Amino acid sequence: MVNPRDPSDPYGFAEHLSPAARRALAHLQTVLDRDIRPLLADAWETATMPGAVLEALVPLNLMEPDEVSAEEAGSSLFAGFRNFVLAKTDASVATLYNAQSGLFRTTITQGGSPEQTAALDPLIRSFELKGAFALTEPEHGSDIAGGLETTATRVGDEWVLDGRKRWIGGAQTADVLAVFARSTDDAHVRAFLVDRTAAGVTLETIRGKVSLRPMQNSVITLDGVRVPEASRLQRIDSWRDVAGLLRAMRSDVAWIATGIQAGALEAACAYVRQREQFGRPIGGFQLVQEKLARMLGNVTASLAMVVQLSRREDAGDLADEDSALAKMWTSLRARETVALAREVVGGNGILLEHDVARFFADAEAVYSYEGTHEINALIVGRSLTGISAFA
Repeated sequence: MVNPRDPSDPYGFAEHLSPAARRALAHLQTVLDRDIRPLLADAWETATMPGAVLEALVPLNLMEPDEVSAEEAGSSLFAGFRNFVLAKTDASVATLYNAQSGLFRTTITQGGSPEQTAALDPLIRSFELKGAFALTEPEHGSDIAGGLETTATRVGDEWVLDGRKRWIGGAQTADVLAVFARSTDDAHVRAFLVDRTAAGVTLETIRGKVSLRPMQNSVITLDGVRVPEASRLQRIDSWRDVAGLLRAMRSDVAWIATGIQAGALEAACAYVRQREQFGRPIGGFQLVQEKLARMLGNVTASLAMVVQLSRREDAGDLADEDSALAKMWTSLRARETVALAREVVGGNGILLEHDVARFFADAEAVYSYEGTHEINALIVGRSLTGISAFA
């Protein structure tokens, strides 16, 4: 439950939300604990996402909860705390939901025309239309801005797409793929809504992951895929427009990195209260308590950063360096926090039954996606010095 008395929110940052919003998040936590948490160890072991996860989450209408005002429900702050609660339970669950509510929905609402947004957003909120965000490519991640190779060629009232995408979360279960491609006419980046089952689209699930295992990621091959002009997102005409999407998405990931820390802390505290060594609970040992205190410090500092980031975003004041700093710093702290959790749980920290192992592994994925530590650091450094260090 997210409220001012939550042990993972000791300074009461959730008080910035209305009571109705806090009740919606408390109900979400109840559903996560009751219906989803019992599934997670097996889901991680088998690298599969149970259908029961979305079956439990979709009816909650988390993108537009009934008792929460439309303005607050659509705010970055509420979306952030929603990601925080989801990630406290599991990073794959948070990533799955955010792939729809954050990545795909942001692409449509910011990249689509008013008519496209009006037609598609209600379907996205209800999950009647499921989508995936397809930007990264096999040979281009950090250098995607200049290196994007997937092409879009205009042929009459259609576009023909050719290329490959990689690490695309949720693609296997999506109805449409938001594919970013470079126009062969002017070399500018455009975005297209591609039916997952369209001729020329091939998906291959990436196997062998040691992080975010239940979340399915795919390699997508596009071979002469024809897309009508009506399926091109009308407000994405250059990389600058894509960068605007990423600016908002990085704040989502910073919230997830913060939630992972809170989940690791809660799992570690639960363990050390009941685990006994030398005749008493290890939670009473000074060295253990020092590590727990450091973990709480990281969680609290991360919450302070993402809360203020979201409040600035809701006020219309968000710069690339703001979201880059938050994503860089919270994901770095997440690495430290989950490692401390693993330490205090000892050898049992590598077992799924104690939850810490999932957070420990998943922090590695969050550290890298939506901008690596180094790329985000260069965005911040450019802002500080006025000099770009990008090659």
